[in-house]
Amino acid sequence: MISTLTTLHTLDEVAERVRRQNHLYVRWSLGPETDLRDTSSRDELTGVTLPGLSANSLDVESWWRDRPVRIWVARRLYDYCHLPRHRGSGVRPWLLRGRENGRGPDNEPLVTHVEPLAWVADEVIQEVTGVIEEQPGPWGPVERNEQP
Repeated sequence: MISTLTTLHTLDEVAERVRRQNHLYVRWSLGPETDLRDTSSRDELTGVTLPGLSANSLDVESWWRDRPVRIWVARRLYDYCHLPRHRGSGVRPWLLRGRENGRGPDNEPLVTHVEPLAWVADEVIQEVTGVIEEQPGPWGPVERNEQP
């Protein structure tokens, strides 16, 4: 099943998935084939094994109200678009459904009972960057500096 994952090629396709389904997450990694061998992540700072895969929720919060889901999703995808530069060219985003099993050290959801849904194509991330740059406030990915 994992090898037959569809690929979403536009931000609108991803936003439509978010409109239709709850408990969707995005994970930036080498993919489900690698991640589902041992459904856990590791805290980079301490090396502690975490009880689930680190992921980011795509569910729209109630306070977002009737604002565009497209912008919500763009922001959620943009937050971690730096990861391929830091973790290697094979790292890419994919959508999954799952059950939250706690929070990681960066307050990220830790997800178990993972159901891989789709890859997110590189062109979506390029589109996302354009959407974020059009917004009135300054914003950047959640990227840590090497030194404080």
